[in-house]
Amino acid sequence: MSGASASRREDGAGAGPLRTTLLFLFVFGLIVGTGLVQSWNTALVILGMGLVSAIMALGVNLQWGFAGLFNVGIMGFAALGGLAAVLIAMPPTPGAFSAGGPRVLIALSIGAATVIAAIAVWRRLSPGWLRGLAVFVLLLIGAVVFRRVFDPGVASIEAVNPAGTGYLGGLGLPVLLAWPVGGLLAAGAAWLIGKTALGLRSDYLAIATLGISEIVIAVLKNEDWLSRGVKNVVGIPRPVPYEIDLQRDPAFIERATGYGLDPVTASTLTVKLLYAGLFAVVLVILLVFAQRALHSPWGRMMRAIRDNETAAAAMGKDVTARHLQVFVLGSMICGIAGAMLTTLDGQLTPGSYQPLRFTFLIWIMVIVGGSGNNFGAVLGGFLIWWLWVQVEPMGLWLMQFITSGMADGSALKAHLLAGAAHMRLMTMGAILLVVLRFSPRGLLPGR
Repeated sequence: MSGASASRREDGAGAGPLRTTLLFLFVFGLIVGTGLVQSWNTALVILGMGLVSAIMALGVNLQWGFAGLFNVGIMGFAALGGLAAVLIAMPPTPGAFSAGGPRVLIALSIGAATVIAAIAVWRRLSPGWLRGLAVFVLLLIGAVVFRRVFDPGVASIEAVNPAGTGYLGGLGLPVLLAWPVGGLLAAGAAWLIGKTALGLRSDYLAIATLGISEIVIAVLKNEDWLSRGVKNVVGIPRPVPYEIDLQRDPAFIERATGYGLDPVTASTLTVKLLYAGLFAVVLVILLVFAQRALHSPWGRMMRAIRDNETAAAAMGKDVTARHLQVFVLGSMICGIAGAMLTTLDGQLTPGSYQPLRFTFLIWIMVIVGGSGNNFGAVLGGFLIWWLWVQVEPMGLWLMQFITSGMADGSALKAHLLAGAAHMRLMTMGAILLVVLRFSPRGLLPGR
């Protein structure tokens, strides 16, 4: 086989350019059709969330499609990205740090020092009951000292204007800086998980990622001093103008009127377009790097490890180290997407981080789009999110059509109309089953 044909075979990734182009045009047509039939506001909402979903699916595809790592802790990494938006962009709460900030920092230092000391003792002492007892006593003393220092500091912080703030706040920096910081926070958590669980079987990794994800969400819900807990953090600064500011701008009003648009409608469309532009830039940058990684020697090595770990290890490859690399990279991308999502919402709501939205749905995007193919993951992100938004109103219309001939007091009619709210879950499950049955490698299968 010639070098050119071999290159074409490798770069084809199981799906030709014509098929890829047609499928992306089809999804683009769905979004444009939504704007023409429903409203452009709805279409741009789908576009913006589709871009964020595509970025998150790209990160999961990096882990699963490149290395075969089963990560079900996507929700936790996205939440860490959302926390970064609060820590970076929100202004500091006046008087909160002086009230209890030093005590909290000292307590966190004590906790970290206790863990490091316990690890050092475990490594230095020989195996036996004495080592276990020493580590237990050390951790117990450290936990008691930590709580005695930590709890009064937290109480002092949460007592500062608890109705409006009650937390430390952030650094007051531009919110765009929170996106890479969110990626770093997620990467740090992924490194800790990977060092613990990547040497084990894939099912243990799934359990570890799920457990850490739930721990992260529990911390965000309960540690008011950090993220206001279930009271939520609202008013996160935007990287784009506010609609009300555009509506007060005479130049903007003149341009909107010149296009025949109402200034209020034009302002909402402009803000959504600006968000979509920012998200598209991030997606393109990450996609370019992911493609270069896929076709690099590193990417070929990762696919070899994915296909046969034993053979790769026999050839001298450090499988665990390479798994750790790709797991951290994929989680970092999920953290970036989480920070972008919180920026788009303008608030951090820990209660909204549900596994259905941030784990199950993202996995459907990767499976339907085609695991192992970066463009497939992006396609799945747009397609599945469009379906997620549109299926419920389409289901309601279908049920109204089916029950149009029934009497108004019919119990069956009421049951069918009430069941339209569950069309999303039914449709996602049906799509997953159909794809796994007829196209198990996805719409754009990877190589």
